[in-house]
Amino acid sequence: MFTNNKYINKNTGFKLLVYALVIGLFWLKMSYIQGNIFSLNVENSNEAKILAFNPLSSIFLIFGIGILLGGRRGMFVSYILGSILLYVNILFYREYSDFITIPMLSQVANLADLGGSIGTILEYSDILLFVDVLIAAFLLFYLKPSRFQVFKPKRREGFILAIIAIPLFMINLQWAETERTDLLERTFDRNMLVKYIGLINYHVYDAVLQGQTEMKRSFADSNELVPAINYLNENKQEDSNRLEGVAEGKNVIVLSLESTQTFVVDNTLHGEEVTPYFNDLKEEGIYFDNFYHQVKQGRTSDSEFLLANSMYPLNRGAVFFTHSGNEYRGLPNLLSENGYFTNVMHANDKTFWNRNVMYDSLGYDEFFSKEDYPVTPEKSYSWGYLDEYFFQDSLNMMKEMEQPFYSKMITLTNHYPFTLPEDKKYIEEGETGSGTLNRYFQTIRYQDEALKQFVEEFKNSDLYEDTILVIYGDHFGISENHQKAMGEYLDKEINDYEQFQLQRVPLLIYGKGIDAEKNHTVGGQIDLRPTLTNLLGIKDENPIQFGHDLMDKDRRELMVTREGNFANEDYVGIQGTCYDRETGEEIESDVCEEGFEKAQEELETSDSIIYGDLLRYLDETEMIEEEMKSNKKEE
Repeated sequence: MFTNNKYINKNTGFKLLVYALVIGLFWLKMSYIQGNIFSLNVENSNEAKILAFNPLSSIFLIFGIGILLGGRRGMFVSYILGSILLYVNILFYREYSDFITIPMLSQVANLADLGGSIGTILEYSDILLFVDVLIAAFLLFYLKPSRFQVFKPKRREGFILAIIAIPLFMINLQWAETERTDLLERTFDRNMLVKYIGLINYHVYDAVLQGQTEMKRSFADSNELVPAINYLNENKQEDSNRLEGVAEGKNVIVLSLESTQTFVVDNTLHGEEVTPYFNDLKEEGIYFDNFYHQVKQGRTSDSEFLLANSMYPLNRGAVFFTHSGNEYRGLPNLLSENGYFTNVMHANDKTFWNRNVMYDSLGYDEFFSKEDYPVTPEKSYSWGYLDEYFFQDSLNMMKEMEQPFYSKMITLTNHYPFTLPEDKKYIEEGETGSGTLNRYFQTIRYQDEALKQFVEEFKNSDLYEDTILVIYGDHFGISENHQKAMGEYLDKEINDYEQFQLQRVPLLIYGKGIDAEKNHTVGGQIDLRPTLTNLLGIKDENPIQFGHDLMDKDRRELMVTREGNFANEDYVGIQGTCYDRETGEEIESDVCEEGFEKAQEELETSDSIIYGDLLRYLDETEMIEEEMKSNKKEE
């Protein structure tokens, strides 16, 4: 009996040792990745301790579930799946400075076109991130101090591990909230969530949020639209008459420039202008130099959503995928009702970003995609059809269109990883520490040359007299992962304020009869729709719009980002910190409190409309409001 007890004690000690080693190994891995690969902005020793502690609850949870489902093999499968999840987030973070959400997983169809991009994100040293998997395999299956000692976890031990994860997470959460109160309500800031609760716990929380999201539409009713309409009515401004109808009845070409930021405009590299043609062209139209993109995970598709609906995209995933079946009152539909032939021109696959489905929801008459262009290997590179050929073919199509038409053009060439054939490189690479930024200058310069060919041919065509051209950048091309290189190029430190200012994208409205001006109003892509309808002199009856006409001198100057940050005529608010917009100097945070509150209210109101698919109730709600007004008059 004594010998048997001695063996049991030894085997228990061996089990505890293996548990400690395997858990410790994965904990070291997560700690290294969270602390060294992700830029989580740890500001003090308390945050550093939280970051070190937060992997534990998720590790106990996934290993406990693994043992419950499959014993020792289940624990190893959990180790492998956890490692894969970490690595996929690393790849995603390298390109987007963001973490994957469940809605993003529905966009796997896009991966078919990401081959070149993924190739540039991978690093040879990444193989070292999986060495620990071999060590874990040895510990679980091959470590045998004696022939009597083999690691065989029991199901109840898995249950205990999973249960222990709960108090560990509660300790983690309470500790984290000493630094950031109401942490789990800050779903717009995934970097913050990962910093405080850990990557795997963040994914668990994201799954909870997704479940809540799915329920919102199921249980939504028309009453939920009323607060949104009331909010928008309170913030509504009188219609501007400045330049109203100046383009009435004219064709509209909206040109979305891929990954184009304002910092390249009027800037040089090696003594040469980066965008020489656009620099001159902007002097002939209305140029907005404080215009920001407002996209999130949907990138180009988010910028399209903003233009079409004057609503904010979602913080998680792309609306084009997650809510393409919603009812919308899109700009294309409005223009069609006013006699326009509305179309999109984009030489990519119809299914990319689920455009073939979403465009129907927005009311486009036609989508000219890759199959409508003579795409050949000789005319393609990296992401596909080179801009110069896309521009030429698209203009030829427009010359044959029934007028008036509304054509939305989306370019391709200036896309990550920013590569070109040798004969298309019109400027030498940059000389910063970032290959991505260095190549970016070359694709931007190529895009500018292709734009020149397009606009000059447009000027010489019959379309010029009766067409306005709207050119804007769709989103950033250089992420915050390249701040050091950007600092080298711009010769200044890229702090939070400067990074925020780098999110400005060019906007130019050009055409015969439109006088040149440089407009300094603070605005964003959400303002494009009301600006266009004002220029065209079209009455837009849709009450669900968050933007304001950029031409209105008395407009509300407020630009809200998807992260809940904002800019107005005086201040820039970033994650609770307030800056003077002109100087970039940090000032008292109380000054920006109202701006942050307004930003959050705007985002929550817009989200409620999309998640609940509330526009399907718009006609019903408006009828009820008309009845109420009529009853009041009778009384």
